[in-house]
Amino acid sequence: DSKIEKLENLKSKKINCFSLELLPRITRAQSMDILSSQANLAGYKAVVEAFQVYERAIPMMMTAAGTIPAAKVLVVGAGVAGLQAIATAKRLGSQVEAFDVRPEVKEQVESLGAKFIEVDSNSDDGVGSGGYASETSEEYKAKQQELMKERVGKSDIVITTALIPNRPAPMLIPKSMVETMTPGSVIMDLASENGGNCELTQENEIVIHNGVLIDGNSNLPSTMAYHSSQLFSKNIEAIIDHCHSEEGFKLDKEDEIIDGMLFIENGEIRHQPTKESL
Repeated sequence: DSKIEKLENLKSKKINCFSLELLPRITRAQSMDILSSQANLAGYKAVVEAFQVYERAIPMMMTAAGTIPAAKVLVVGAGVAGLQAIATAKRLGSQVEAFDVRPEVKEQVESLGAKFIEVDSNSDDGVGSGGYASETSEEYKAKQQELMKERVGKSDIVITTALIPNRPAPMLIPKSMVETMTPGSVIMDLASENGGNCELTQENEIVIHNGVLIDGNSNLPSTMAYHSSQLFSKNIEAIIDHCHSEEGFKLDKEDEIIDGMLFIENGEIRHQPTKESL
């Protein structure tokens, strides 16, 4: 496996290695957050791509020849990518609903003009640490599936962004649910790299099932290379700046940003999930 070979190569060189996606998602680290800067672009482009292939009008149009209803967009996962997808879809005139297992994002969703869909739950199901979602209970998953079935079937465009750190993406839209959608509808699965939120998703492939298009592009930011590179380089600059003091480069493990990113130290892997998988 090439990934294991790369890891063994890094370990053998006894170097210190940062893994940038392990950067703690805290206020102090926002300017360095590569996942957020790229997810922001992916959320925007997912909507633009979906609207491009959707063969109907997006905004409501009241004309002398009749009224065209607004397209219904469902965004699954209201993280950085999801919130940008909501904002973009609203700006283009669609009717937007959003679902997330974390109830605290409801206010953010509603501030963008979307309706927040939530599962009735009395627990902290799905609420992870560091702003991430976590695995949910079986009871919650059953309720979630009922709700998703109802909303997906009524949607013209579905943008899925649900991810759980160090786990495969949760499978939220089975084949049977896709079959309730109107032919011509579109699913943009931004979780395709981790297996996808839709059962039919194929990474970096377009699948058409019963007339529904499922796009599994796992690297939408690369389709906007100029701006994704610009934001990425700003993140890197901020990280390098943070790791330097007046004395030069300092590997300060007392700093939670540096400690969080430090993936390999002197040839030893520090990241527990990677150690366990090896």
